[in-house]
Amino acid sequence: MESLKSTKEIVKFCEERGVEMIHLWFVDILGQLKSVGITLRVLQEALDEGVGIDGSSVEGFARIYESDLVAMPDPGTFQMLPWKVNGEHVGRLICDILNPDGSPYAGDTRHVLKRALKRIEKQGYTFYLGPELEYFYFKGVHDRTLLDSAGYFDQVPDDIGTELRSRTVEALQAMEISVEASHHEVASSQHEIDLKYSEALKMADQTITYRYVVKEIARQGGYYATFMPKPVYGENGSGMHIHQSLFKGGKNLFFDAKDKYHLSKAGRSYLAGLLNHMTEFASVTNQWVNSYKRLVPGFEAPVYIAWGQRNRSALVRVPMYKPGHEKATRVELRCPDPACNPYLAFAVCLAAGLKGIDTNAVLRPPVEEDIYEMSAHERGEIGIRSLPGSLIEAVELTEKSKLVRDALGEHVFTKFIQNKRIEWDAYRTRITDYELEKYYPIL
Repeated sequence: MESLKSTKEIVKFCEERGVEMIHLWFVDILGQLKSVGITLRVLQEALDEGVGIDGSSVEGFARIYESDLVAMPDPGTFQMLPWKVNGEHVGRLICDILNPDGSPYAGDTRHVLKRALKRIEKQGYTFYLGPELEYFYFKGVHDRTLLDSAGYFDQVPDDIGTELRSRTVEALQAMEISVEASHHEVASSQHEIDLKYSEALKMADQTITYRYVVKEIARQGGYYATFMPKPVYGENGSGMHIHQSLFKGGKNLFFDAKDKYHLSKAGRSYLAGLLNHMTEFASVTNQWVNSYKRLVPGFEAPVYIAWGQRNRSALVRVPMYKPGHEKATRVELRCPDPACNPYLAFAVCLAAGLKGIDTNAVLRPPVEEDIYEMSAHERGEIGIRSLPGSLIEAVELTEKSKLVRDALGEHVFTKFIQNKRIEWDAYRTRITDYELEKYYPIL
């Protein structure tokens, strides 16, 4: 579909194609997708003035007495859904959330990322991201039977998961989301689709869209897809490796052809910033109780705060797929999971990296040995710290972080912490099957 540049072009397109329904998308503070459906008849008015929503009913938004908010469509996000809904063609627009006076709403996480990007635009920087989201297919929401027992890069003949993944790639490309690669992952019934790197806000929008499309294509086939970080005991969990780079005037600020690792001083300091502040923002990139079931040694997810090139036990890699190529030079943060809010995750990554650059943070030497094989003493000798071991540990570290507070803004920061503490309390008071199986028969 051609890129539509104005609200009038969007309305005209819908009129000519007989598009009667348009979905307005936005996310709550946790990154969960919300939608308001409008008809073609009110599309122009919605594009000009927005649509009123009740913010008190959205997680992390407004209190009851200040609940009137406006979902304002971003015209640049208009796309057609690549399937019919109830036999009708449907369009979608992603929204910013505004106060009634038209100012940005402090609880809108899309605005959090936009605010962060506006700051670096003044310096002439562009923040590029390329996330790799993993997920699992199951037979149904209530049937957690896996669809296959294949492994990494396996091509399984007549595999249902491979067919679903292929249909998903086609749907994403129909929505003008460029896909670089897709393949079966390490765990049974686990898959990955890699999006081509793009500017940060566009990529956050695409990440939200990607998750929706994956789940919808699975649903249409009668199956279920989940981005839950660790849905299967004893199997690898699902991650979202985030490839990051900063450009200025078409030049990659992370690249230095003369450096041993092809990393510039800015690239080294950015990477050091990620490592230095990782424990502070882990609750944002790994925001669920279940996230920390994935972050344990032995299941490929990185636990130890170090960097390397070929080392997949390190938290950050500087990939060597195209060594010496300026545009391909980037850092890959490997601990985030695909169930986080991408607007917030990308914003805190940028904040940590920029802090490293601003303070000329010194990057420790790379670690190329298998960190999982090191003893605690050996790790301590070379200064390798660990990620938080639980959601509450991560939240308590975030709560003390000025960097995260500044990056998220007071409203989102406070609401996020409150929500995560409520989640932890609900989890820690629950009696699990493990406890009943382990203790009930003997105590």
